Amino acid sequence: MPAKPKAPAVAQAADPACVYTKAVPADRFKGLPTFDPAKAAQPYTARLVTDQGLITFQALTDKAPCTTNSFRFLSEHHYYDLTHCHRLVTQRIFVLQCGDPTGTGSGGPGYSFPDENLTGATYPAGTVAMANAGPSTNGSQFFFCTEDTKLSPNYTPFGRVTGGQDVLRKIAAGGEDDQNNTGDGFPNLPVDILHVQISPR
Repeated sequence: MPAKPKAPAVAQAADPACVYTKAVPADRFKGLPTFDPAKAAQPYTARLVTDQGLITFQALTDKAPCTTNSFRFLSEHHYYDLTHCHRLVTQRIFVLQCGDPTGTGSGGPGYSFPDENLTGATYPAGTVAMANAGPSTNGSQFFFCTEDTKLSPNYTPFGRVTGGQDVLRKIAAGGEDDQNNTGDGFPNLPVDILHVQISPR
């Protein structure tokens, strides 16, 4: 799932396993997250309130702590509020891609971080994973698997949908406009993320 090019700059983090590195673009820049292993390990549920319905997922904090820490940081700083999911793919792979505040597919939060949880990674329906532009170029963009999807294990899985898979199926059934390729474009049912709420499990 291509997202955006990243230009690494100065690394900023306290834990060698989780380094948030300054990068461009820096859309809606909220600063760099800090990584506290104890806090990052705490389980949480993310509730995405969208205009198509509520989608909830359990964060895999035990398997992808750097990724889930970043998602929590951005959510708590309202980064995803009033953004829309800009890409729906309904052929060959089955994903809804979100998390770009510019809505273009090339926006990012001003930092990147390493891949995680890739060994043996699979992408069944309900997987939440990071979009990227190559190894360790994760930023703010992520995708939901609307159906079981075959992808190479290059995209960090960091969540599992626990509610709202029917919402994702409805969005997928609405189709897209083929603006990228056949079966790949902007969703015909617009998906605006109104707010993301983070709560303990």
